[in-house]
Amino acid sequence: MNYSVIYDGNCNLCVTLVQLLERLDQGKLFNYIPMQNPMILQRWGITPQDCELGLILIDSQIPEKRWQGTAAAEEIGRLLPLGGIFVDAYRSLPGVKWIGDRVYEQVRDNRYTLFGKRHTTYESKFCRDNRCLSNSDKF
Repeated sequence: MNYSVIYDGNCNLCVTLVQLLERLDQGKLFNYIPMQNPMILQRWGITPQDCELGLILIDSQIPEKRWQGTAAAEEIGRLLPLGGIFVDAYRSLPGVKWIGDRVYEQVRDNRYTLFGKRHTTYESKFCRDNRCLSNSDKF
């Protein structure tokens, strides 16, 4: 796994999207860390304030290389097979990226109201037994 996806494990929408990504990727490129795991986040240097800005993607080989919010979603899409075609098209259409960024911000800020909040934090099977933690041990 070359990338770590930091997601809101209490958000119904976020968890549904992570589960879809898990099915597509099968742990080949991505591991998944809920924002509610302070032990791992601290090792990555991620604060609760960072998490308030949305989804985070970290290149595990070069941890300083990070994406957040729509940039993270676009990079995840680009990394998936044939995803680059769709991301490039999305980015090239005038005004679409700007609208996408605004929609993301609204959904991010109102996700529990719009989609509900889970009673328990979702823990991905692609980050069990602190495997994600071992990926961050080199910092």
